Amino acid sequence: GTRSLNSDYKDWEWSADAGERARLLQSPSVETVPKSGESQGNGLGATSALGAIFIVVNAALGAGLLNFPAAFSMAGGVAAGIALQMCMLIFIIGGLVILAYCSQASNERTYQEVVWAVCGKVPGVLCEVAIAVYTFGTCIAFLIIIGDQEDKIIAALVTEPEEAGSSHWYTDRRFTISITAFLFILPLSIPKEIGFQKYASSLSVIGTWYVTAVIIIKYIWPDKELVPGDIPTSPSCILALSPCPRQCHVSSVPVFNSMKQPEVKTWGAVVTAAMVIALFVYTGTGVCGFLTFGAGVEQDVLLSYPSNDIPVALARAFIILCVLTSYPILHFCGRAVLEGLWLRYTGVTVEEDVVRERRRRVLQTISWFLLTLLLALFIPDIGKVISVIGGLAACFIFVFPGLCLIQAKLSEIQETRAISWWAQVSYGVFMVTLGAFIFGQTTANAIFVDLTA
Repeated sequence: GTRSLNSDYKDWEWSADAGERARLLQSPSVETVPKSGESQGNGLGATSALGAIFIVVNAALGAGLLNFPAAFSMAGGVAAGIALQMCMLIFIIGGLVILAYCSQASNERTYQEVVWAVCGKVPGVLCEVAIAVYTFGTCIAFLIIIGDQEDKIIAALVTEPEEAGSSHWYTDRRFTISITAFLFILPLSIPKEIGFQKYASSLSVIGTWYVTAVIIIKYIWPDKELVPGDIPTSPSCILALSPCPRQCHVSSVPVFNSMKQPEVKTWGAVVTAAMVIALFVYTGTGVCGFLTFGAGVEQDVLLSYPSNDIPVALARAFIILCVLTSYPILHFCGRAVLEGLWLRYTGVTVEEDVVRERRRRVLQTISWFLLTLLLALFIPDIGKVISVIGGLAACFIFVFPGLCLIQAKLSEIQETRAISWWAQVSYGVFMVTLGAFIFGQTTANAIFVDLTA
């Protein structure tokens, strides 16, 4: 009874249809019911608590797992990496719970809509722009990963020794990335609805678990020819692990609203279980991959293994499958954000713009695809892309949830401010401050170290 958030978009004096945009920006990975005040909390969703745990784990895991051993190296070793992970885990879970709380208070069903309704126009637009930039950068990283894994697979299939220096045109990295992207990614990215991707996503999760198992087994029973490098004990980037896991916050709000009983307390248990599972996967990959190769580990850990290793080759195939199914979903989210910004800018509703929607969608998809492909062909190092977009992940995990919590508590109508109220506001301020620091530090490091190297 104390929550009083204004979710009327007319207050922002910018033409919009919140309900239509919410459905436009809906995550394709979950099934939800139409938004209404009566449906909130009445158990009309289709997802059980166990199903919600699986979906959140699905969103948290991904191809970024390959960068974790290198992140442990930059963090200064196993002890520093695990300690940093445990500290960040508290804020990650807290941010997910805050988003669910604000979703209930504002009656909005997506990350962007919650920020719009709770924080207002300016943070809402910044959030949407950040999501668009982040998904664009992630799509570039996905294409680079495809090239990395295909290089190793081709090297294992080609009988000529690598030292010969001769290569066929069909083994050229730029050709293999391009042909894979045009044959598989572009056709999967054009459709308006990509809900069918949720079936392939389950296979992708199994693939990431297999990758983790291979890296752990290779550490326990290493190949004789593998010689570990020096183990660093001092960090080169103290916040190297801070943005992980990156992807689950944006999709967490629709997952919460898809639950049979969308209650904050239940959601807290769901995200805690999911993050513990993700923590074990990330830690197992990071620790074992780092200890296997030491400071010499590649930004993509699978590149550190020999090309002719069959279990690792299967792991590379799984990663390619994961990327092929993840790119269209990330592109869908970015395209939907651009579509929402365009409709608000022009002042046209979704119903009035149906005729031109298909032409604009195809044009947006092809432009997005060609730009990401062009950049991926000339940026061979996945670490440079991850370092640039890593700072934006801090905004999704810390800054926007912190702003939402502050604004939600300030909107409560209370005669007296209890200690718990002040504690929650202080926690929100701390999250915003910490997120701004991480964003500034990682972005500055990316600009002055990685991009200028």
